[in-house]
Amino acid sequence: MSHAKGIRLSLDAPRSRHYQGPFGRLFGHLEPWRPSAAELTAFGGLEKFAKDEMVEERGASPSDIANNPELREELDHKFNSSIPAGYTYFGQFVDHDVTFDATPLGARVQDPQGLHNFRTPRLDLDNVYGRGPDDQPYLYQNDSPGNAKRFLVGQIEATELKDLPRNADGRALIGDMRNDENAIVSQLQLAFLLAHNTLVEEAKRHPEPFKEARRQLTWLYQWTVWNDFLERVLDEEIWQRALSVNKKSAPNPGQVSSLGLEHVYNWKHQPFMPLEFAAAAYRFGHSMVRNEYQTNEFGKHHAIFDNAKTGKNAADLRGERAMSKERSIQWDWFLQMESSGGPFPQRARKLDTKLSNALASLPFFGDGDIPENVLAFRNLKRGIDLGLPSGPDVARALGYEPVDLTDKEPKALWYYILKEAEVKGGGQKLGKVGSTLVGAVFAGLLMGDKRSYLNVDPHWHPSHEAALNKVNKDKEDWGLPTIIRLSGLPVSQNDFNKLVPKPKAKTKPKEGEGKGSVGAGD
Repeated sequence: MSHAKGIRLSLDAPRSRHYQGPFGRLFGHLEPWRPSAAELTAFGGLEKFAKDEMVEERGASPSDIANNPELREELDHKFNSSIPAGYTYFGQFVDHDVTFDATPLGARVQDPQGLHNFRTPRLDLDNVYGRGPDDQPYLYQNDSPGNAKRFLVGQIEATELKDLPRNADGRALIGDMRNDENAIVSQLQLAFLLAHNTLVEEAKRHPEPFKEARRQLTWLYQWTVWNDFLERVLDEEIWQRALSVNKKSAPNPGQVSSLGLEHVYNWKHQPFMPLEFAAAAYRFGHSMVRNEYQTNEFGKHHAIFDNAKTGKNAADLRGERAMSKERSIQWDWFLQMESSGGPFPQRARKLDTKLSNALASLPFFGDGDIPENVLAFRNLKRGIDLGLPSGPDVARALGYEPVDLTDKEPKALWYYILKEAEVKGGGQKLGKVGSTLVGAVFAGLLMGDKRSYLNVDPHWHPSHEAALNKVNKDKEDWGLPTIIRLSGLPVSQNDFNKLVPKPKAKTKPKEGEGKGSVGAGD
């Protein structure tokens, strides 16, 4: 999730699909959807609809749910998907790599050149590497050689657990401040920093260890986005068609990739970021957010966000403060790892029209009673401000029969994609429209990047790298688990036990000691 904070920009991108600026449109020929007075009356207005119809449990605070085992179990049974919870925040991490719309809610569509993407439209980890060690040296260790720069990392007080590097106010020193928005994405950002440091060490005999480590990590990340994350959430047929991989005949057997949805997303000079993707289709991840998470054996059930508690000592998982051992992530509770078992890994919520209660009162914008704090309302309003077409219109433009919406449901593209996933994807995968938009854009971003592994080495697989084989030997779960293993972050309870000192056992007083052994002046 990305949240605009205080930067005011105009919101327009021309309606021509040939516009090649940082943002563009896929369906500029379609009319923008704006609810009529009759529609607003039917579903009670966007604010009321978002608060009443797009929340898991009406009237419950995030802490109410986190502290109520019976209610937690009921909501898990009703709303859990089969997807491990860690992929929710990997999706957020990816979003922060390719797009940053810093426009405040309610800004009007004016200047065709005004909407700016603060991220490169490539899967290049610029949210990790920033502008590099020459331009942002404060992200890197001073004592590492120039051609082998390692990232700075911090440490959690009184433990050997790692944290992001932070300033005196607890703010993270990282390439994108949004990756410290909550404890889970914060620890995922940390995993990439540590994975890079591991790869630099493995590449020390290479003439350029930093560049080699960055290449390996970036290619592993690109491979993970397509073959681990997106394969889980996209319609299988569309996933295969969006980026087809064909066997190549002799003399060079291998794989050649080609785009299968160029009619949906293409460009002339550089990949652009479609508004239908950034402001609607890729926001499907908001429906995957749980209300609460178990972080590790020291941590109880934490609400992801809770407006009732504020400040650096809040018990929820909000970020922008030093990490504690209680909020640090044990990864086999978030991803399917060899040591996972019992109720773990926790599961992401279904892809549907219900959002967790924690997202109905975001702590980032002041008073929770203000409608702008309700994430569902923000998304619906954003689509209107940007002039996005309706979901049914986009479905017909793509050649699909639209799913049915009642008169009491908005036709907003973002809502439609969630409804389609709920009805056609069983809450486990996106439907045809959502899968087409997300699949076409990511396939296009990968093929549009001349430095992606698909263009530099179409035969590449993570197992081709000796350093990656070291941590994933004999394992089939190439992808996000590989990045976690590479980082060395704690995966299991045993890992935590090694990194967190046990409290000293109280010793029995010797004979003659005790209450009477205190000094006479006591």
